[in-house]
This record gives sequence, structure tokens and C-alpha cells, in this order.
Amino acid sequence: MNEQMTSLPSNMEGRVPPLPDPLPPFPEPPVQPLPLPQPFPQPIPIPWPQPWPPKIRSLRCGCYLVNYKPNGSLFVTYDGTLRVECHNNGRTASGDLYQRRVIWLPIPGFPPQPPKPILLSGPNPGAGIPILSRGNYRYYLRVTQILEYFTFGNSFTLGFEMWRFTKNSGGWSTGGIWTNEGAFSAVMTWQAAPAGYPSSGDYLAGDVKNSSGTVVGRLTMGWVSPYLRKATVEIDRVTQSEAAMHNGAGVDWRAVGDGIGWDITVDESDANVVEPSGEFWSDAECHAEMLARRDASNLDTEWRYHVLCVRGLDSTSRGIMYDAYGGDSNNVPREGCAIASHWVIPNAAEWGLVRGLRFGTALSPYFRTAVHEAGHAMGLYHNTADNGFMNTTNVIADNSLTPGSPAFPNNIQWSYNAEDAKRLRHMPDIYVRPGGAPFGTSYASTPISPTDLEIDMKGLSLNATPLIETVPLGAPVRLTLELANTTTEPIPAPTTLSMKSGLVRGKVIDPAGAVRTFSPIILCVEDHPVALLNPKERIRHSVTLLRGAQGALFPMPGAYRIIVEVHWDSGGIEAVVTGETDVMVTPAVDDAHAQAALKILSTPDTLLTLVLGGDHLVDGIEAIQTAIKNPMLRPHYAYIEAKRVAERFGKRKANLKAAAELIDDATVMTPAEIKRAAGLVKAEGADSAPGKTLAKKLKHKAGILKAGHDVRELVDSL
Repeated sequence: MNEQMTSLPSNMEGRVPPLPDPLPPFPEPPVQPLPLPQPFPQPIPIPWPQPWPPKIRSLRCGCYLVNYKPNGSLFVTYDGTLRVECHNNGRTASGDLYQRRVIWLPIPGFPPQPPKPILLSGPNPGAGIPILSRGNYRYYLRVTQILEYFTFGNSFTLGFEMWRFTKNSGGWSTGGIWTNEGAFSAVMTWQAAPAGYPSSGDYLAGDVKNSSGTVVGRLTMGWVSPYLRKATVEIDRVTQSEAAMHNGAGVDWRAVGDGIGWDITVDESDANVVEPSGEFWSDAECHAEMLARRDASNLDTEWRYHVLCVRGLDSTSRGIMYDAYGGDSNNVPREGCAIASHWVIPNAAEWGLVRGLRFGTALSPYFRTAVHEAGHAMGLYHNTADNGFMNTTNVIADNSLTPGSPAFPNNIQWSYNAEDAKRLRHMPDIYVRPGGAPFGTSYASTPISPTDLEIDMKGLSLNATPLIETVPLGAPVRLTLELANTTTEPIPAPTTLSMKSGLVRGKVIDPAGAVRTFSPIILCVEDHPVALLNPKERIRHSVTLLRGAQGALFPMPGAYRIIVEVHWDSGGIEAVVTGETDVMVTPAVDDAHAQAALKILSTPDTLLTLVLGGDHLVDGIEAIQTAIKNPMLRPHYAYIEAKRVAERFGKRKANLKAAAELIDDATVMTPAEIKRAAGLVKAEGADSAPGKTLAKKLKHKAGILKAGHDVRELVDSL
């Protein structure tokens, strides 16, 4: 654990609570010299009866069901878990508390009586590790003192910090604030467990005292499981795809869970998922299927992660994950991912023993990819410190070329990096459970991405240029990004600036100084996300900004500063390069414009429709069609609707005729959007009359924008 995590001020607000430290054994007291003999030595009193042999007690490893009742109220009590991890260097413990619900019962009679509060019952210890409602989350417990090994007594002192979490208003995507309420302690005494606990001898209770020694409440803890946490992984697949169940050499989901103290249950739920429109799935089709899977589960009663195995994906070769916190819509299932079984592994040396194989038949890398993507859903970033689960497949494959390394995939490390394993055992529940706090916020004070482990990549420059510097209220802002190597030496850099790479994020500062963030919604697995960028070479891409985790990015007229950050892993350190630009948002010109802008700005699914397309996000489609009917906003949204109708969705075929009718000379499009539209024309019928009409319009736009060679080449091929 780095020093930054262990030296936080005691009453710091807003920071993520540090993970607990391993607790070393307390030093033995110094040996005192024997007293001089006295003339009439007194016998040493011996308590009677004295049990023999003396009872040795130790704190059992695993998960404890915890209840904390603060003084002062009959109707405030907290339930949760305390996780006790045992290892060679001591112990690490942490916990979470959720407030128990109170209901109000009406009292019949005349005159009318006020309703009576009733405190609901707590979790059933016989059910093992409890799963409690996200909305009732209140505290993270950072344990600072605990019984290390054993005692001849009947009690020990438990020391801990209580970090209160106050969620921001709105959805979980808005995050929250942590406040350290101070240090507490309790002398925990063994006693017989109440009925229902699986072990009668592993139950303790004690009074909780604050740092002044005042009793502030009562704490009980009873052992319920040898595991620290529990979750379900649901594996769904189309008939032709293999289920990602194991690596073919004895490592399965159960073994992965055992390595981090998680009780993982596998639910091979559906082996006949219907393909909506053929072998390859569009982003929208994947998204609709994942939403259907999520809607069938209750994340407040079960930690359920989904893995969807399909033959092929339109937008990436191997896998895709949705990041719920790229936007403020509730329709983004962070708890799942999709992987492609029919991707063919390149026939290159680094792929070793599996080169040329279909992905689903290469059990080791196929299963490893599923575990890796599920790790993202559990809140983990990439980690290239070793060949563990959170490294990327292509980096592990490249590492196999190191002299002395086994050939890929035999060089895969079938475990998490030690720091990642600690996070999964001891991060607050809301950072690892599906549907919890924003992805990545748990790393605010832990390794991989804190500011003290970032390096500013000298020699690389990032330019962000708005396609249009002044846009009307309600319109998205389109930027062209250009990353250039300004040195005379090759420099490792991303191979793409697409938002889907997961390497581009940023923030927008509005006229009042408020900051809103943006980040990807879709994260795609790339073969080689980082490569050498040659001297004076540059890469370009375009992004369209509309919404972020805090809602609309441009909600009012005025001047905005946009800061774009490109970040990537560079040998365990996060490399970063930033660029800035300014745009102006003009006021509504009339009531109709104001109403259309309001519809866009107040509809979270507008961003999802912009990014994903499809027919399943009714609210987003309605908002965009409202904008198209307004002359001020139509030029900015015509392409978005054209792209949606030009892509197939389920049984609906692509409609190039409708797309061509939407595109005209006034339509605002970036080079990346022109390239995307050209790809759709080529895929869906460049020889058809609508295809030829649309191709002609795209060629005209590419010429006006002076698009890059790759865009012109694709458009000219139509």
C-alpha cells in the first residue's frame, strides 16, 4: 500500500476511505527484572476454579454479520459485514454498514392516531453473507486493531474508523462524499451465538467507545461464512458460442473467487440466446440484450454479473463492456460484458500456442478475457504490473516474446495482482457491487491512477479543435482530436483516440464555473491499444459531446472551456496528455427552439441513442426526433438519426433511403461521422439507389471538410 493511503488526515471530507493496512502482531511487553526476595513471601492468589487446560481463542477468518446500535434512538440500527482476511503478514479487516429500514404502521381508531414506527428485522445469519440494499448504505469500517493470532482470554480490542458515505442527489452515477467520523474501539467478548448462526462459538459483542472513551453504541458480530463476499456470474450464450466457464486446466469461476475470498456461483442461464439479426451484434443489439438480462435481476438482493457470449461484434473483435458512468442514464448495465467467440486469433508469433485458432476454442485466453471484463464490472482498471487478470490479452501475449518466458497462453498468471486482490476483498461494497458507485472513483487514493503515479508524456501534444466554435442551445459539441509526436524519437502512444478505446475522458467548465465530466459509455477490447508513434507522426479522431455523469454538458448559454485528457497504462504508470479548447453556446432564438432544447437537455437516454442507436431507447429517439423538427437543431441531429436508421436492429433492416433523406448540405458531420456513414453504406448496399444517393452526399461533405486520406479513400470506394 502506498504512503498516500496511510496518511490521510483524521477528519478529511470528500476523499475515498483508505483500504485497511495489514495488522502486524503487537510487540511483547519488555521483560521486567524479578523482585528481590522478601522475608515473608505471600502466596500468589489463584482464581478458583481454574479451567485446565486453558482455553485458547482466535478470531475465525471469513465474513461476520455485524450489527451496530448507536445510543440515543430505538429506531436507528445498522447491519452489515466485517471481512477478516488472514495471511502470513498479519491480518487485514474491513466492513460496511447499511441502515435498517423503519416502516410506519397506521393505528386505527378515533380520534386518528399518528402512525407507529416499526424497525424491521435484520438479515438472517443462516443465509450466510448478507446482500443489503444499495440505498441504505451508510458506513465503511476501516479496521485499525484486531486480535492477530490467539488469546488465553475471552475478549480482545477491536479498533476501527467509521467513514460515512453521503450519496449525491440523483442516480449512483453522481457519486458521493466520504467523511471520517473518527476512531472508535470496542472490547469484543465471546458469548453464545443467538439461534440461527452457523457457529455458536464465533459470536462476539461489545460496547463501542469514541476516542474520548465515551460509550456511543453496541456492536455484535457473528461468523457466517469462510468467504469475504459473494456474487453470481451469469453466463448466457448463443447456440454456436462456447460458454466462458474455465481455462481447460482446472481454473474456473469458483477457483477465481477462491483466490480473492469471494463465494462465486455460476449460473449458466441461457444457452440459446436468439441472435437478433445474424452472426454479428451491433452495439445497440448488445445493449438491448444486456438491459433485458439486468431487468430480470434485482441488484439490491443479489450481486449478479453478466457475461454474454456471441459469435461476433460489429465494433470490436473480442469484447465489449458498458461503463454506466459515461452518462447519467439508468439504462447502462455496468454489471455485464459481451465477448466474441468467433474472433480468429492472429497468426503471429506473440500468440504462441493458440495463433490462428477461433477464440472460443482457445479456452485459456477466452476464459481469461471473460474474467478480465468481469473485473472491470467489479470496479478494476487495467494493471500491467504482472500477467494477472487485469492486464490486457495482447500485452500478455507480447510479454511471451521476452527471453525465458513460456509461450502464450502458458504465461498467463491465473490470479489477480496483489493490489487488485486487496481491492476486491476490502474496497467499500459500493465500489465492487454491480450498480454501485461510479466506475474508477474507488481509485482516488489507491495505486494505478492517483496523481502521484501519473506522468505527463513529454513530446506528445494533444490538440482539441471544435468543428463549430459557436453552437445553439441544445446542440452537441463536436471536436477533432489530434495527438502528435513532436520529437525526433518514437514514443509509445494510443493507436486510436476513439471514445470506445476507454482512453479518452475529460471535463467541461460552464460559464458559472461548475465542472461536469465525460467518459466513454462503451469500452472495447483492442488488440494493440498502444504502439510506437513515429517522429512527426500524428493520429486523429473526432468525438461528439452531449452528456456526462452529471447530466447535460452544455445546459445554458455562455462560454465553455473543454479539457480533454488521453490516458493509458505505461508499464504500471498512467501516462497522460491533455488538450483544451473553448466553445460558445448561444441562447434559444424562440419558444420552439427553447422547448426542443429542453427536451434534449432533460432526456438522459439522448446520449445513449447518439452512441448506440437502435430502436429500444424510446425516450432518446423521441428527443432526437423533436430536435430534428426544429430548424435550429436539425443540422446538429440529422446525422445521429440517419446513422440510427441506417443500421439494422433486430428484425428491422437498414433503411438507407430514410438516412439519405435526412442528410443535406446543412448537416453537421465530423470526418469520423462521415467515415462511419460510408461504412454503413458499404455494408448495407452501396449499389442501391438510396446507397448511391447517400454516397454522393458523403463525398461532397468529405471534400468540404478536407477529410483525411482514410476517410476520402473509403468514401471514394463507394
